[in-house]
Amino acid sequence: MAAKSSSLSLLLLLTFTVIVLFACPGLSTSRRALEHPKTNDGFRVTLRHVDSGKNLTKFERVQRGIKRGKHRMARLNAMVLAATSTSSEIEAPVLPGNGEFLMNLGIGTPSKSYAAIMDTGSDLIWTQCKPCKQCFDQPTPIFDPKKSTSFSTLSCSSQLCAALPQSTCSSGCEYLYTYGDYSSTQGILSTETFTFGDVSVPSVAFGCGEDNEGDGFTQGAGLVGLGRGPLSLVSQLKEQKFSYCLTSIDDTKTSTLFMGSVESVKSESNAIKTTPLIQNPSQPSFYYLPLEGISVGDTRLPIKKSTFALQDDGTGGLIIDSGTTITYLEQSAFDLVKKEFTSQIDLPVDKSGSTGLDLCFTMPSGATDIEVPKLAFHFEGADLDLPAENYMIADSSLGVACLAMGGSSGMSIFGNVQQQNMLVIHDLGAETLSFLPTQCDKL
Repeated sequence: MAAKSSSLSLLLLLTFTVIVLFACPGLSTSRRALEHPKTNDGFRVTLRHVDSGKNLTKFERVQRGIKRGKHRMARLNAMVLAATSTSSEIEAPVLPGNGEFLMNLGIGTPSKSYAAIMDTGSDLIWTQCKPCKQCFDQPTPIFDPKKSTSFSTLSCSSQLCAALPQSTCSSGCEYLYTYGDYSSTQGILSTETFTFGDVSVPSVAFGCGEDNEGDGFTQGAGLVGLGRGPLSLVSQLKEQKFSYCLTSIDDTKTSTLFMGSVESVKSESNAIKTTPLIQNPSQPSFYYLPLEGISVGDTRLPIKKSTFALQDDGTGGLIIDSGTTITYLEQSAFDLVKKEFTSQIDLPVDKSGSTGLDLCFTMPSGATDIEVPKLAFHFEGADLDLPAENYMIADSSLGVACLAMGGSSGMSIFGNVQQQNMLVIHDLGAETLSFLPTQCDKL
């Protein structure tokens, strides 16, 4: 057992699929229109787990998240490979989709309520629209632009039309997005008033999807992109900051997302860890971080610094992603992490493969907690020590404790299990990302 260790409680991890419900403290009860495109105040957003109340065990919820995460990782890698391809053949962009959060918002005048996937890995905002040539089932009525007084289509000469990865011009600026699992959306780029709680924002560009296929979005009515590109909600609102703080995955207490500059996310604490955001010219929407190494217990693993480096051709690197449940590391690095955990945890390795996770240990009969080595991620300028519940999953009924990480080929991903009970601040003006250990339910 290494000198550095941490006690792991068995009240551990569910998946990080959550529903986003907007609430804006300090606003009057009457609906307030904000000057577009710059919001005057930030949105304060309440989060809850979408799988709560579904009568699932912890590991069933984890397995659902892992399944979504593996599909998402494949799509994220496909996006990078497509962007770096030298082929002259024009193809529709393959996007990640299926984020782990749903955002409740209003569209149109009068406002109609919808739930849409929140995705930090893409940009376009879209919903299904009438008249539908083909639409998937969604829990709310399909948006009818003819019943909104604020709906307008964008011209083919608009800057945002030019920002689409692929567009054509017929009845307007037409887009096509595909999501790697044969889900897709096709329609007209338009503008509309979007409402978040009591805050209404006019002239938000979004895709009005009239031909939408696949079952990847059935839990919502579309998608809200929070990536770094010009079509995303963050970019359109000209916000320099957004942040989120996720409570413990077993917690019934609410989590929070902030859009814009909010007083409660400002901190001068010495505990804050800040690292640069890296731009990938071939995939500018993703939030890349400079990961330089990993420690398990007192052991700094012999991982080459270049392992997580963003390559000149746009491949490799590590992104932070709210839509992926667990962390995926380039396989050679993950193999070293597995080897060191196996060496430092004095328990037999569980080889049943029943959990869907790559490394599990058989727990002693009747055990309620175990000692596990510390885990630290060494980002440029920020050594991030994780609490045990952010990387180990235990279940006494199954008698196993598992590492909440996996291996990948190409891109690495810092998942949302590793981010719980930390305020994660994206500062796009300073080009930094900060972690601040926070009791998220107290914000």
